[in-house]
Amino acid sequence: MNRRAFMRKTAALGAAAALPSVLRQGSLVATAPDAARARAARLGSELRIGVIGCGGRGTGAATNALEASPDARITAVGDLFEDRVASCLTQLAQLRGRAEVAPANRFVGLQAFEGVLSTPCDVVILATPPGFRPQHFAAAVDAGKHVFLEKPGAVDGTGIRTVLAAAARADERRLSVVAGTQRRHETSYREAIERIRGGAIGDIVAARVFWNTGSLWHKQRDPTRSDTENQIRNWLYHTWLSGDHIVEQHVHNIDIANWALGANPVRCVAVGGRQVRTDPANFGHIFDHFAVDFEYPPARDGAPRFVLSMARQQDGTAGRVEEVMRGTRGMARLASGFAQITGESPWQFTGQNNNPYVEEHVDLHAAIRSGTPLNEARDLAYSTLTAIMGRTAAYTGAEVSWDEALNDPTDLFPRDLQMGALPQATVPMPGRPWPPTPATPKSP
Repeated sequence: MNRRAFMRKTAALGAAAALPSVLRQGSLVATAPDAARARAARLGSELRIGVIGCGGRGTGAATNALEASPDARITAVGDLFEDRVASCLTQLAQLRGRAEVAPANRFVGLQAFEGVLSTPCDVVILATPPGFRPQHFAAAVDAGKHVFLEKPGAVDGTGIRTVLAAAARADERRLSVVAGTQRRHETSYREAIERIRGGAIGDIVAARVFWNTGSLWHKQRDPTRSDTENQIRNWLYHTWLSGDHIVEQHVHNIDIANWALGANPVRCVAVGGRQVRTDPANFGHIFDHFAVDFEYPPARDGAPRFVLSMARQQDGTAGRVEEVMRGTRGMARLASGFAQITGESPWQFTGQNNNPYVEEHVDLHAAIRSGTPLNEARDLAYSTLTAIMGRTAAYTGAEVSWDEALNDPTDLFPRDLQMGALPQATVPMPGRPWPPTPATPKSP
């Protein structure tokens, strides 16, 4: 079954549970049945972890998972490229026997994820380029695996529907899913959001969220490699793989806005473009700046609420990565390791902050061992869809509603993907539809 048919099938399985448009907060399931507790007890002290996607993020997440639990081991790895598997295992070798993966449990190629899922691992880390995420997440849930689900959850509405359907099946199977939106596991953020949602700044009337930074890494095109391999190795710069940087990176800040407001936006308008990174050989067709005006459901007094979102990846520009909330009784400013409330109830975080990249695995492992599932997949899906809304509005120049984004039939993933030729990508142009044609690969 190709990915397109696979995603249609898995999305349909959970369509009824996938479509609510209100953000679900507090994903901890209340009471685990005896079967889930028995399964947790059978794990004993050891957790067997499989890694799908062995690049920098997958290797980093695997390291964090081993730091989170002294009794965890990496038992299977898979990646599209053999050199990535080798590099991952070399870096993990310093962990003194906790990542000694047998050759039979090392998988390479487009079906490497199936190989990892076929092994008796308890947990899988999903860290491939995001375009693959919906298919891999659905397959992991169907294989009965607990999941560390790296952000973003998908790159288009079709993928989001697949993730939401799989999240519903994870609930049914009492599986735990923790997302790579690590701010939700960071002490300073948790304490600040608890105060904000408790009324410390009154009703939130507006917010601003930023990820303005310089350029990230890129891989030069290698003429000896196929189009597919070149794009996957340079995946940040192709929307079918990354979702563009508003989805791949800025989703962190957007997630905080949704978390603080306890809602999803109802519509948005946006601007964006590419001024600096214009070479298609190195930078594909994505934008290098976005600004989005999100409208959220009204406050208790009926007034609409707006969130300004800004994301930029341009060298030599002012950097800013933070979230600012304005309420009727004060203001909150949040950034990694920093949280401050001013106004009627002033407060500043002064405690010992944790390492959220480790803590998210601590929380996942604790949920698995307790038999009380934790499922963050919906929160990730809704925050990712918010970013996709903003991207679509900027790409097309249209006003985009939540329901339009959620039900958009666009599937950016190439049909019947092979390691061969791909069509030339089209740079989005506001005022025109995007993508202009389905992403169909050329004949090899």
